[in-house]
Amino acid sequence: MGNVQVLRSVALLAFALLFGWQALRLNLGTLSNAGPGLFPLIVSGLLGLVAAIMMIEARFEQASVANFNLRNIAVVFAGLAGFALIAHWSVIPATIFLVFVSSLAGSDYSVLRCAKISAALIAIAAGFRYGLGLNLRLY
Repeated sequence: MGNVQVLRSVALLAFALLFGWQALRLNLGTLSNAGPGLFPLIVSGLLGLVAAIMMIEARFEQASVANFNLRNIAVVFAGLAGFALIAHWSVIPATIFLVFVSSLAGSDYSVLRCAKISAALIAIAAGFRYGLGLNLRLY
């Protein structure tokens, strides 16, 4: 396997390029009148910058071997798939499901930590719903 830090930075850069390319297909608008593609383009640019910094740091760090645990990958994908299915009806239980299931992939599972993360993510979703007026089905 390859160096963990290099693999992470390459994956991050691939996501940044993919979403940046897709954002260019949307109307960017201007900074004073932003179009739907401007925010994703800015975020993907920042993500690409983080990936480049990670690649530079990897050159100066000692290489560590990347190990893939297929069980953990399957658990995270199951959490994402469950979130996508449940979010069709309500975001709050979907978020709770995502956090509690995906946390099973970690080495130290904590119900209290999962509850705190879920509460923070639900608060962010509520901020998007009530603060920004996005049409999210919270409950």
